[in-house]
Amino acid sequence: MEATTEDRWQKVVYDTLKKNGVTIFSYVPDAGHRMAIDLSLADPDVHSVALTTEEEGVALAAGAHLGGAKSALLMQSSGLGNCINFFSMITGGKFPFLTILSMRGDYGEGNPWQMGMGKAVRPILDAMGFVTVEITQKDEVERAIDAACTMAFQSGEAVAVLLTQKLIGAKKF
Repeated sequence: MEATTEDRWQKVVYDTLKKNGVTIFSYVPDAGHRMAIDLSLADPDVHSVALTTEEEGVALAAGAHLGGAKSALLMQSSGLGNCINFFSMITGGKFPFLTILSMRGDYGEGNPWQMGMGKAVRPILDAMGFVTVEITQKDEVERAIDAACTMAFQSGEAVAVLLTQKLIGAKKF
C-alpha cells in the first residue's frame, strides 16, 4: 500500500510497530487505523486478527506474550470502555500490553456521542495504571511508537498511545 504525503504517518505507525517486533495486530475495524490494518492484512510475516469486540484484544495480547510474541491492539477510543474489566488481567498477569487508540471526542469533535468516552479515556487509563503516550504531530509518530514499544515490551508496562484528533483530524458531521 502506497502512502501519500498526507497519510505517510499512518504507514510509519505500522512500520515502527513491525520494526519493534510486533507480529500480531488485533483490531476492530476503524478508519483511523485503516492503513495499519490494511498493511497487516497484506503482510505474510504478521498475523492480523479482526475482533468482534475490543476486550478480546487484551486476552489475545496475554496469549501472545505467553507464546513469546509481541502484539498491538488497534482500536478507537470509544472501544476503551469495553476493555476495562479485562485490563485487570494485565495487572494480575504482569504481562506487557500495547494499544494504539485513534481518538474521538477530543480536539474538534463534532459528534456529541463521542464526547463522553473522549473525556474518559485518560482518567480510565490512569486508573488502570497505564503509561500514556499522546501524539499530536506527524513528526512525533516514529519516536513515540518506539518509546511505547520500549516501555511495553522491555519494561513490561501497559502502554496506550493516543493518536489525537490534532494528528488524525476530526471527522465532519
